[in-house]
Amino acid sequence: MIVGGGIGGLCAALSLTKQGFLVSVFEQSKSLGEVGAGLQMTPNAMKVLTALGLLEQIKKVSFSPENAVIRHYQTGKKFLNVPLGEGCCSRYNAPYLHLHRADLHRILLAEAKGQGVIFHLNSKVVQFEQDDRQVSITMESGETFSGSMLIGADGIRSKVLEQLQKSLSFQCNHKPPIFTGQVAWRGTIATDLLPKGLIKPDATVWAGPGRHFVTYYLRGGKMVNFVAVEERSQWTNESWNTAGDVEQLKSAFSGWHSEVTQLLAAADETFLWGLFAREPLSKWHLNRVVLLGDACHPMLPFMAQGAAMAIEDAFVLAKELSGVVLENSQNVEQALTRYTHQRLPRTSKVQAMSKANADLYHMKGGALGRLRLNTIGMVTSTLPSVVNVKLDPVYGLDVTQ
Repeated sequence: MIVGGGIGGLCAALSLTKQGFLVSVFEQSKSLGEVGAGLQMTPNAMKVLTALGLLEQIKKVSFSPENAVIRHYQTGKKFLNVPLGEGCCSRYNAPYLHLHRADLHRILLAEAKGQGVIFHLNSKVVQFEQDDRQVSITMESGETFSGSMLIGADGIRSKVLEQLQKSLSFQCNHKPPIFTGQVAWRGTIATDLLPKGLIKPDATVWAGPGRHFVTYYLRGGKMVNFVAVEERSQWTNESWNTAGDVEQLKSAFSGWHSEVTQLLAAADETFLWGLFAREPLSKWHLNRVVLLGDACHPMLPFMAQGAAMAIEDAFVLAKELSGVVLENSQNVEQALTRYTHQRLPRTSKVQAMSKANADLYHMKGGALGRLRLNTIGMVTSTLPSVVNVKLDPVYGLDVTQ
């Protein structure tokens, strides 16, 4: 049984079904879907999606960027330019693609349904109990279900983690998510509403004091996705995201490069997210209950690895459970321990890398921050391979092998 029908939950459902398990997904929403925002699917994530047989479907609705670029917020000067495209494919044996989140969700959902995954919508899990042989879950409606295992793929505010923490046997450094002091506006704009050629065919980060702006194409270049991150002292809205004020967004990035301001001039809708984080958990499972994705390692979006880490989790979990007799509690415990030992060090490292990039993109330290970006630009222009030292461990890992 999987709690959560997002990308991580669906990848887990599909990965487990392909290993021969009968899977049910419990989603608290009345319908399955995703909001209008983009995803950068880096090679490490694409290796999993390829192993799940989804590459050709994804190619039809994605965009392949030419470069990953960091630029100055006013002058447009390039601090960093990393070739992607064919070079990325040859180096990492997988493409780097931009996807609309809703498109990936739709592909995963259709494949999961086709593989026999059972979906329960409008099903909010409020409690679980487990013994040596099974886990029982209770819905808000009072309805109950049981299965051999329970997987919490229910995000940073995971109810599964919340209940695990109540168990004396789950000794873990769990603390509630905290606001990072940053908010993100997200939105998409049809390309034909913009001046021709305004947005370069790259994954571009515009770095500026206390904020940064990201642009990239979706759906074969028919749409531009933007993410605008700004530092704030607090987040008072109870919701994780809310309808944003477009005029406030435009004001926050006034005086930036014309590519940014012209893009925002065409925006008529945006959503605002408060960015929350949590320190890495020291434990991810208890007996027959296990976590994946944001439930155990929420990521700041500054390495484009939040969805990718959940996708990797899903495949590794299914691989470790392959061939396990679920009636045997010892075998289940061993499999979940192997899963945690593989995933926890990697996700903790990527969490730290993502957090560090916020300082880089926001020119922390004033002149020192600008100097740091300039230094990176000089070093990588003369020794392009230097950037691979950082990216190879992330992009190069293939969890399907």
